[in-house]
Amino acid sequence: MKIMRKIILIDEELCNGCGLCVPDCAEGSLQIIDGKARLVADKLCDGLGACLGSCPTGALQIIEREAEDFSEEAVQEFLANKKKQESAKISPTPSGCPSARLQTFAPQTPCQSANKPTLAVTGGTSALSHWPVQIRLVPPSAPFLQHADLLVAADCTAISAPNFQTDFLTGKVVMMGCPKFDDAQSYVQRFAEIIATCNLNSLTILIMEVPCCSSMVGIIKQAMEQAGKTVPVEQITLSTRGEVIGRSQW
Repeated sequence: MKIMRKIILIDEELCNGCGLCVPDCAEGSLQIIDGKARLVADKLCDGLGACLGSCPTGALQIIEREAEDFSEEAVQEFLANKKKQESAKISPTPSGCPSARLQTFAPQTPCQSANKPTLAVTGGTSALSHWPVQIRLVPPSAPFLQHADLLVAADCTAISAPNFQTDFLTGKVVMMGCPKFDDAQSYVQRFAEIIATCNLNSLTILIMEVPCCSSMVGIIKQAMEQAGKTVPVEQITLSTRGEVIGRSQW
């Protein structure tokens, strides 16, 4: 039944698709679809506006209009189905596709390392220590995450940074993804479990200067809150030309 009530309104002209609003909606009523924030269904929005403060462009506002009444039951059903879909899409023990199978690469001996060509000059041995690397494919139970120095890198950083491996990857475990096109809430849940169970030594966030990339920072902060545990974090921002334009620690 439709009633006059408060509900979210999204200005598509102002929305840049950054996704920062998605994790702040506990009901899951906001999703990034075709590069814009969308309201999944009227009955999933409680109209309280918890998402307003996270929007950097002011694209969100609460208005009063005729809409289907908010349903807590519908929210619970929606979230449960969403969790099932995510579990099916991201198996804790990846199988089937060879690219999803966990692998830890043996470290080189001191002799091998001493005789290895320099990466930046000759393209020698990769600094990557494990597989897979995509956030959606790395389960919290992966052995290489225990006591790791974790690098959470936005996908585009590896293309823009001329010396990505030598400057950022060496000595670290990496998880890569795009906070704009992937499901931000599934990222929050994944990192919350990792932070809670893997005893990370440190966490480095490597992002681009573009607005949509900044939501990775919000994802990690929310994951720490959800985990009830903190890890030393370094945040590094690259320009679209691959230059470091910002560093901070928190």
